[in-house]
Amino acid sequence: MMTVTILIADDHKILREGLKSLLEKQPGFAVVAESEDGISAIDGVKKHKPDIAIIDIGMPDLNGIEVTRKIRSETTATKVIALSMHADRRFVMGVLEAGAKGYLLKDSAFAELVTAVTAVAKGKTYLSPSIAETVVKSSLEKSDREEQGSSVLLSGREREVLQLVAEGKSTKEIAFKLFVSTKTVETHRKQIMDKLNIRTVAGLTKYAIREGLTSLGN
Repeated sequence: MMTVTILIADDHKILREGLKSLLEKQPGFAVVAESEDGISAIDGVKKHKPDIAIIDIGMPDLNGIEVTRKIRSETTATKVIALSMHADRRFVMGVLEAGAKGYLLKDSAFAELVTAVTAVAKGKTYLSPSIAETVVKSSLEKSDREEQGSSVLLSGREREVLQLVAEGKSTKEIAFKLFVSTKTVETHRKQIMDKLNIRTVAGLTKYAIREGLTSLGN
């Protein structure tokens, strides 16, 4: 039997350790890495090259949607299963469009996670039954949503900066986290405000929450 290697990324230690303990009791599953934030999750995927990365959408610093986008653009083998408290379609469609192969609600039974990991490892897509209808509706309304949505205007780096601004990080803190200069951060911030026509941090924060870029700790 081939072993399915797994990385778990969640900022809640109890949940992370619980998932690891349960997964490792399953024959053919091995948890090879854990991460508590988005940036270390990407590093963990690069280092360990797991078959499956179970990613919490609501992580600080770099949310699960952006982490998924980076994993899918930088690696070809690792498949992402998103884990979330939210059935909201912005979260669901955002992470699926970023390249996730599975979406599971955190209140799902553990058996469902085993089913999801098994399915995704075989190249299939797995969605919690309770959100499958959301995906169908969103697909039918996609053209209308694309006309109304403005998040597509932002680049990947601008979305990262916007999330950190919304989470209350200073320009200096953002520069440190993203390994860029403060001047670069200020430039991104101005571009974000110009593109969205929003001039206040409060406005940017509301926009980031509405677009599913941050859940501010949820």
